[in-house]
Order: sequence, then structure tokens, then C-alpha cells
Amino acid sequence: MPLTSPWRADFPGILNLADEGQTYLDSAATAQKPQIMLDALLGYYASGAANVHRAQHLPGERATRAFEATREKAAQWFNVADAQQIIFTRSATEAFNLLAYGLESQFQAGDEIAISAVEHHANLLPWQQLALRHQLKLVVLPLTETGLIDLKQAAQLITPRTRLLALSQLSNVIGAWQPIQPLLALAKAQGALTVVDGAQGVVHGRHDLPALGCDFYVCSSHKLYGPDGVGLLYGRPQALNSLKHWQFGGEMLLNTDYHSAHFRPAPLGFEAGTPAIASVIALGASLDYLNGLDANAVAQHEAELHAELLNGLQQVQGVKVLGQPEVALVSFVVEGVHSADLAHLLTEQGIAVRAGHHCAMPLLQSLGVNGAIRVSLGLYNDSSDLQRFFTSLDQALELLQ
Repeated sequence: MPLTSPWRADFPGILNLADEGQTYLDSAATAQKPQIMLDALLGYYASGAANVHRAQHLPGERATRAFEATREKAAQWFNVADAQQIIFTRSATEAFNLLAYGLESQFQAGDEIAISAVEHHANLLPWQQLALRHQLKLVVLPLTETGLIDLKQAAQLITPRTRLLALSQLSNVIGAWQPIQPLLALAKAQGALTVVDGAQGVVHGRHDLPALGCDFYVCSSHKLYGPDGVGLLYGRPQALNSLKHWQFGGEMLLNTDYHSAHFRPAPLGFEAGTPAIASVIALGASLDYLNGLDANAVAQHEAELHAELLNGLQQVQGVKVLGQPEVALVSFVVEGVHSADLAHLLTEQGIAVRAGHHCAMPLLQSLGVNGAIRVSLGLYNDSSDLQRFFTSLDQALELLQ
């Protein structure tokens, strides 16, 4: 029986795109937004915009309460007892850069940073550049044939010289959950700091960060059915205390004169300047929306739709799926067909997928391909979307093969 999404009507963007003949299958890049989020975004501006944390008037107090309410909601989402462990950044990418600069004092020449071969550029380049600045060694943990980080080799490569381990929770290319907890345990045994990239994983299920055991966790709002312009950085208290301030400006100060300054601790000490107030407040509305859903029903819908996508692709002659995807997305190549050409023909038929290296160029190179098509799903997608995709794929391949 074809799957329908009971949440589809909550997302006006999906409905409007459908009216234009567009089928949106690129949620791993950015998710569409529920109406409740759009209402919150407009509501902040319509009720009287004001800055946060620095005004005594009513609009400022109202904005500050709503802004800090989102911090509380994010903490609850991650089962974090103290909301002050949540820092708002302007993106997940900025959060990684905050860490790479804020932790500089923890390293000395010859130390090692371990990442994996599956990393997105956002969790590669900040550590790569930190290593170059301070004569550190960047160690890349290899993958197994199925696209998972090789635990046996990781046990050999994570050593007393490892000062930090940074890993993706869910690959944005392969779509497979990585064995994060045993890897975090390996790093912790060596006294290393740990960073988890949750940008793809955060939207699939609930993640208990204290139980996960990482020092830092990074994700972004726009993949969590929230607005763009907001990233979230969670840190354990001791880990947050090890961070040095890296951006400087208004609100992050305790006091200053012309020659010296004393800065606030986390989180406000790392939120210099005027933040993305409206977007943070709107993220709170998205979290309210997600909290109101039946989590088991969402997980079942995602699993069944993903299985339908994967099974359908495996019936298409010449298709090679990358890795062993488990949730929400599938990346694939077609023998003898350039991914850009295929994406172009799909686009002409109103199918919105992603083609290219997916900000994971070294990973694609290691897999022996220079680009791939990625189909990724949101809770608003259903069987009718996949039917249109497969019909368009067949027509495109008839022209290209």
C-alpha cells in the first residue's frame, strides 16, 4: 500500500512546490518548514522587534524570554539538564570553527587530531587548518567496505598522541549511522576531547547527549525543520570552560576598558553581537512542533519510505548505491552516466535532488567517484514523491544510456 504522510499539510513549502510541479527530495541539504515555525518568525517581527539581553523595555524583555525559551527547549530535546550548555551560533560550520579556534591552546606541535574518512567539509577543514597552523598531525580513520568507520583500525590510530576526535554521527553521503560510542570510548581512554557532528543525525530520533558521552555536539537548525542562520553547540561544562573566546563584540563582556577585558562564560560569552533573534525564536517553534509528533510514527514512516526508495533504486539497471544507507537518504551513481547530466534531466522534470560531491570531496574520491546523485527524505515525503522520482529517473536514463 502506498505510504502517505499525515504531516504533509503542515508544510506550506511542500504544498506550494507541488503546485508548481516540483517534487522536493533534498531535505539532507535543508528541510522545509512547518507553518508553526513561519508564524513564530513573523510573530517576532510583527509584535515589535528588539534586541536581547541588553534592554529593560518591554519589547526587549519579551524577545529575551522567547530567545532563552528556545535554549531551554533545545536542552530538553537533548536531555541536557542545564540550558547554559547550549550555545547558539550562526551555523553548524561556525560552531566547528568556534571549536577549532577556541581549543587552540589545548594543542602543541606533534599532537594529533583524528577525524574519519566520511567527514563533511565543515568537520574536516577547521581541523585541517588548525593542524596546519600549529604543526599538528591530522589522522584519518578509514572506513570498512560498508562505509562504517573501521573500529579495529581506529583502535590502532587513536593513541596517547590523540588530543581530539571529531566524527560525524550520520554520513550525509552514505546515510549510515557510525559506531560513535565505541569510538568516543577509545578517545576518552586516551584523554582526548571529542566532537560529534550531528548535522544529519539530529533530525532522526532523539539523542541523549549526556548518555552519548561526547564533549561537544554540533548541529544546525535548518535541517531540523527550523530556519537557517542558526547552529547549536552543546558542550560538557568542563569542556566549555576549556574554550577560549574567538569572536569579540557586544554583550559577551563582563567589563572592559581601553586596554583589557573580562568575558562572560558560556553561553553568552560565545554569542558576541546581535544574534539571529527571530531565527532562534522560530527554532523554538520547530522544536515544539517536533515534540508534538508521535516519534514512533515518524520513525516508522521514515523507515518504510527509505526502504521503498532503496528497493526501487536497486531495481534500476546500472545503479550503484554508495555504502549501505540506513535512514533518510540514498546516494547513487549510474554506470556510464555523469551525475550532473542526470540531475539536469531530473530537474527539467521537476525533481529536486542533489548532485555532486556533497561537501565531502575526499570521501567521494575514496569511493572512486567524482560525483553522485543524492535523494533525501523528510517526514513530509510520501510514496507519490518516489513514484514521480522513479518515473522521471527512467525517462532520464532512456535518453542518457
